[in-house]
Amino acid sequence: MSGLARLFEEQHDTLNRYFLKRTAHAWDAQDLVQELYLRLLRTDRGSPEVIRNPEAYLFTVAANLVKEHAAKRQRNPLGSDELDVVIDRLATPCDAAAGIDRALRRQRLADVIGRLTPKCRAALVMHYRDELGYREIGERLDISTHMVKKYIVKALAACRLGMARYD
Repeated sequence: MSGLARLFEEQHDTLNRYFLKRTAHAWDAQDLVQELYLRLLRTDRGSPEVIRNPEAYLFTVAANLVKEHAAKRQRNPLGSDELDVVIDRLATPCDAAAGIDRALRRQRLADVIGRLTPKCRAALVMHYRDELGYREIGERLDISTHMVKKYIVKALAACRLGMARYD
């Protein structure tokens, strides 16, 4: 086992906590830990020179991965599978006696959310799926917190109106 691989093994739990604090989901943190390991393997194979401070190198690569991940999320904040989480949370009927088929409500809500503008949809998803505050959403979408609030209010109003037509 190489020096970097050994260091990675020793720091695995610390790295996982580091990524968990900086990402919205545990699966993102796990993906980043795996990506870090792959990059360390490439470094070991590609460069024969000795790294003076391996631990600093490890956390520098980790910090760069967090930045890349955040930039990627900002460029493409929504995936179709990620909308499922929001749709599930919003499609749950408040009244158990509503009698409306959950799958039908879910599909109708997906249609309504699908018609929202991209930033409006992104703000809604980040608020309900990622449980982010207005300031964090604003930073990720590069908009003011006031605009985030407007987008979320607009999205919820559209959802209520769209679902009211089906009840």
